[in-house]
Amino acid sequence: MSTQPSTDARKTKFCQFCGAEIDIRAEICPKCGVRVAPPPPPTPPSPVYEKGKNPALALILSFLLPGLGQIYNGETDKGILMILGAIVCGILELFIIGIFLYLALWIYGMYNAYKTAEAYNQVMGIRPT
Repeated sequence: MSTQPSTDARKTKFCQFCGAEIDIRAEICPKCGVRVAPPPPPTPPSPVYEKGKNPALALILSFLLPGLGQIYNGETDKGILMILGAIVCGILELFIIGIFLYLALWIYGMYNAYKTAEAYNQVMGIRPT
């Protein structure tokens, strides 16, 4: 006669609280509902990588049209207002003053888009690549 336990005995165990025969892998006794094994360790959360804003792209978009860089940076309301301002400046170019206003808006838009993208990356802790 062999001293090895049968294969059925290795697949089951007894609940230490109610004595019911349960699967050896069971964490909770199906009869009494008491935890008979420690729960598995929690899986660590997967890292979330935040993609930063590219200051050069924000600057180029604002170079093409004042306000596009702001929209890229997530400042949609500001971007739309700058686009509307550019349209108004285009109309005012008939009176010469619009040229200077458009240039001021254009330069401010590029500067603001670039600095806002840099500030976003700094606040989010993202290093420039």
